Amino acid sequence: MRGEWVRRPAMGGGWLKRSALGLAAALMVPLGASVAGVSGVAHAAFNPSGFDFWVDSASMGPVKTRVFRAADGNTSRVVYALDGMRATQILNGWENDTEVVRALTAANINVVMPVGGESSFYADWAEPSSILGIGGGSGSAGSSSGSASGSQSGSGAFGLFAGGPGKSYRYTWETFITQDLRNALRDRLGFNPNRNGVFGLSMGGSGALTLAAYHPDQFSYAGSFSGYLNVSAPGMREAIRVAMIDAGGYNVDSMAPPWGQQWLRMDPFVFAPRLIANNTRLWISAASAIPAAGDVTGVMSVIQGMPLEALALANTRAFQVRMSTLGAQNVTYDFPASGVHNWRNWEAEVYRMIPDLSNNIG
Repeated sequence: MRGEWVRRPAMGGGWLKRSALGLAAALMVPLGASVAGVSGVAHAAFNPSGFDFWVDSASMGPVKTRVFRAADGNTSRVVYALDGMRATQILNGWENDTEVVRALTAANINVVMPVGGESSFYADWAEPSSILGIGGGSGSAGSSSGSASGSQSGSGAFGLFAGGPGKSYRYTWETFITQDLRNALRDRLGFNPNRNGVFGLSMGGSGALTLAAYHPDQFSYAGSFSGYLNVSAPGMREAIRVAMIDAGGYNVDSMAPPWGQQWLRMDPFVFAPRLIANNTRLWISAASAIPAAGDVTGVMSVIQGMPLEALALANTRAFQVRMSTLGAQNVTYDFPASGVHNWRNWEAEVYRMIPDLSNNIG
């Protein structure tokens, strides 16, 4: 599937601003339920076919990754699966909350799932996360704190000054994935370090496009599901600020100063020309924010899942318009008529993406 195909008309900037405000309201009013990439009920949990693969990071210490081998034993076809904002230190949400790894390995694709990175956007941060100059405590990226479920609850607002990943040390996830982990997979498992794929949901969707934009030799394919792809739009930074406070008590200003080069470097809307110049094959998706059958698992799944997905949809539509204006021919878009911000939606999207992914890696 080459070129662009769409299912719904584009939305204007007014909707994006209203959606950003809606996200802030959705997060501030009910602080205490799952947000920003984790609505939905876990149904998969630990997969015994995978194995722990530990790699040292100079900044973050030992970091765990879960690796699943392709059914045919090849080492040339590799995809990285990135988690959402409430990533735990025990399992990646794609393993804990979905069955996508079984479909990917059956398609003869090796799957790499970094574990951890709560609220990180898989970026190299400017500094350890702190509030008013007060940092968080000790620990490393490999410490096994937190629930295994990607659907953990509880407000991070109470943990603004508490310890946690990325607080006593600086997050350097981009460096880890593109250097430390990449090289270790090559040297220890023989995995191909070039023409890999990468995909993620919500925060991970934004991160996947960033990694592909700046590391085209490593990533020939990138997928974003319900990603925030226009983070410099009006209201978006403050919406992300609220989400990061709730998802672990993190400070967006520690990640990147407002409106500086580091922040703009993380914005897919801004770096879109790179993705075209690299000819990176893209799969871009966001649902309608209208609940599908089975999406309503409680009042909070609607109160938060709908506005979060509406915001992701508006961001994704803005990115689509930007790419279209630039003449992009390297993107497939999928906008399902129903679905909210949950694992059920993202799992179904991976299944739709697999044939295109399979044809564009290795």
